[in-house]
Order: sequence, then structure tokens, then C-alpha cells
Amino acid sequence: MHRILLIDDDALLAPPLAEYLRRFDLQLDSAARPSEGLARLRAVGYDALILDVMLPEMDGFELCRAIRRESSVPILMLTARGEVMDRVVGLELGADDYLPKPFEPRELAARLQTILRRARGVPHADAQVLAFDGLRIDLARRQVQRLGEPVELTGTEFELLALLAREPQKVFDRDEILNRLRGQEAELHTRAVDILVSRLRRKLEPLDCIRTLRNAGYAFAGARA
Repeated sequence: MHRILLIDDDALLAPPLAEYLRRFDLQLDSAARPSEGLARLRAVGYDALILDVMLPEMDGFELCRAIRRESSVPILMLTARGEVMDRVVGLELGADDYLPKPFEPRELAARLQTILRRARGVPHADAQVLAFDGLRIDLARRQVQRLGEPVELTGTEFELLALLAREPQKVFDRDEILNRLRGQEAELHTRAVDILVSRLRRKLEPLDCIRTLRNAGYAFAGARA
């Protein structure tokens, strides 16, 4: 059973949500304050986190930033409905997904299952290691080396890199990337892909292996080793 930590100061949210998520083999723990949530994360080692944006002590964005300094655990952020900038900021800080409030528990369960599947990886029939000039991607171990040094990627960042690198030079448009990463059709703000690519590029610097094709999408441009 996967263990999920909800950090939200709404005391009425966790109990019914925990009961519902048990149907999907997900055990939900909760913390009302960021300091409590960080302590629990360090002590237990959760499989995924759910962060509300509006929190005491620090907001969800600051909390996401603090978590990313020490962990690549999958993070789903709960944002105010219609607040696109909340979603953009969360993704820029390293969140893997977002869900506007109020939400349907079934959608939350589906999104958690998706980011957990990304984090643990799904076996593929193709090569288990992709090697390029300066870059090595181990699909089985979900490890990336840039110029011989390990690179810490979130589950979503790794899946994006693997998606592009499996088919070098192929152009993926934003909608295709979103749907491939989620594993389902989804109506999302396409800025999410641009933010994710930007995050990945920063982590791969000084390598420049992801090309932007204006009005078309993105392609992997690394040369095979």
C-alpha cells in the first residue's frame, strides 16, 4: 500500500478522503501545518505528497520549495479553481501535478495513481539504457548522469526526458506530451509543458539537448554516444 501525506489545515478534509483512498490501496496521513508535514516526511518517507496552497506558517509554494531542496518525492498541489498562476508557480517550483479545489475524490485518486506510476517506472521493451554525448539515461533504475555526474529529477521530469530521448529528433507537440505523461486525455493549460521543459533544461545544463520548434513542440537533439 502506498503512503500519501496530505498537508492541509482543513480538519474536515482528511478523514473522508482517507477512507475513500483506501479503495485504491492508498493510505492517507495528514498534517495541518507545514512544520508537522516536513517532520513526518523526514521520519516516514512517503510515496507522494498533497500540498494545499493556503497554509499557516508558510504557503504551499514555499513548502514545495523547501521539500524540493531535500527530496524528489512526487508532489500534487491543490490550487484555487481558476487560479492559473497558482498552477504555473507550483510547477515552476517542482510540483508534479495540480488539482483545482473543489475536486472530485475520484480525480484525485486517478492523478495520484498516475504520478506514483511515473515515480516507480513502468517496464519498457526497448533498451534499458539510452546513451548520448554527455548524457546517460538508465530507464530501469530511473537514473540520469550528465557529464558523469548524477542528476536529481522528479518522476515527471524523468518521464519527459525518457519520452523525448527514446525517439530523438521526433517532434512532440504540447498536447501529446501532456497526454502521454498523464496516460489519459486531459484538458490542461499547455503552459505546464513549457514549465516542465524549462525545469528539465536547467537541470541538464550545460548540455543543450532539447530543441524548441516554434508553433510545433519539442524534440530531443542529443547525439548518440
